[in-house]
Amino acid sequence: MAASSASPSLRLFFALWPDEAARSALAELLPPGQSGAGRPTAPENLHLTMAFLGMQPAAVLPALEQVLQAIAFPELRLQLDRYGYFQRARIAWLGMRQPPAALLQLQRELSAALKQCGIGHDRESAFRPHVTLARNAPAAPRGREPEIVWQAPQLALVQSTTTPSGPIYQVLAQRAPG
Repeated sequence: MAASSASPSLRLFFALWPDEAARSALAELLPPGQSGAGRPTAPENLHLTMAFLGMQPAAVLPALEQVLQAIAFPELRLQLDRYGYFQRARIAWLGMRQPPAALLQLQRELSAALKQCGIGHDRESAFRPHVTLARNAPAAPRGREPEIVWQAPQLALVQSTTTPSGPIYQVLAQRAPG
C-alpha cells in the first residue's frame, strides 16, 4: 500500500513480544558488543517477527488494530533451541528445530487477514520463526545451543524507528492469547 504525501508513513511489523523471563534468558545469549560477533540486538528489542509490513501510511493503523483483535491467537509454547545465521543479511539468530503447528497457523492467518485488507507485507513463504541476536555478525553463534521455553504472552503491532544508535521499537497495540 503506497503512502500519500498527506499521510505520514510508519515502519511497522507484527511480532510475538516476550515476557520478562524470556527476554532475560534471550538477553543472556547476546554477544558482547566489542567481541567482533556483530551488533547485538538491544534486549528491549528482542522479539519474533510474525509479519513485516515495512513502510505503511499511518492511516492504516485502525485496520491493523482490527486485524490484531480479529485473528485467532492461541496459547503458544515456543522452544527456542537452534542457532542459525542468515549469511546474506549477516544476522545471527535463535530459532526452533520444530516450530509448533499453532505458530505456523497463526502466521498464515495473519498473512491472510493482511492480504484481505490490502495491506502489503513480507511473503508468507519466507517465514522462518527466529529471534535476531546480532546484526553484521560474521557467523552463527557458537557453543551449546540453549533451550529457552517461551510462553508467548502477547502478539503486538510494533513501530520501528531508525536512529543513529540503532532501531527503537514501540508497541502500538497488543493482545493476549484467547
